[in-house]
Amino acid sequence: MRNTNSPVMSTQAERHQFILSKLQKEGKVNVLDLCAELNVSSVTIRKDLKVLEDKHLLFRTHGGGTSSNPYTTDRPVNEKEKIRADEKSGIGAAAAALIEPNDCIIIASGTTVLSLAKHIRPDASLTVITAALNVATELNRHPDVEVLVLGGILRKSSSSGTGIYAEKILDDFSCSKLFLGVDGIDPDFGLTTTHIQEAQLNRKMIQASQKTIVLADSSKFGKRGFGRICGLEDVEQVITDSGISDHMLEILKGIGIEVTIV
Repeated sequence: MRNTNSPVMSTQAERHQFILSKLQKEGKVNVLDLCAELNVSSVTIRKDLKVLEDKHLLFRTHGGGTSSNPYTTDRPVNEKEKIRADEKSGIGAAAAALIEPNDCIIIASGTTVLSLAKHIRPDASLTVITAALNVATELNRHPDVEVLVLGGILRKSSSSGTGIYAEKILDDFSCSKLFLGVDGIDPDFGLTTTHIQEAQLNRKMIQASQKTIVLADSSKFGKRGFGRICGLEDVEQVITDSGISDHMLEILKGIGIEVTIV
């Protein structure tokens, strides 16, 4: 329903300026919200968004638009490790502080959770289940850390195991925490990765854990990978950096997710 109290922006140029200003402020726009705010039909808004996308001023998404490309691409782990390294290091250190003596945890794959592994300094016994070879190698040097590596098909880009064999092993475990790295966090679509088998394994990890803690730098928000892991309602805590937008922070807290900013 149109908002009769909103002024009609009679020209396309005025609407486009409004949309771009809102996009700059919030990082994304929603078709239904724009209809109410501009007092025009959804058909008009969708045409406006297409024009703006054709001019490379935004990216259209399901039900709206965003200022950054919402789709992630798969990259080798050694390449991703160099991207936003300082932010990942801070996130990893904050996550390591959550580990308790005699804990049994799951660490998924990715460069941000690898940073967690590098910051772990156990002062008591710790059991870690992981599918990531680089995480296992990093933790294997600690005498007080017992590492259980999930077997399966080795994913070359992340050097981590995937598949039915890795998933079946998790049926026999119950862990206190899962530290999960993702390729994208979208308010509507949820958590995603670029690999469908890894997404399936991540879902099994969530089922085997009492608490899911997502480690993600702020560039991951508003992005989508090919494989959906879960919705935001399945997450208890997110650790990220100060680049997260106020709008996204409000969404996460509104769902009841604890957010730690480093």
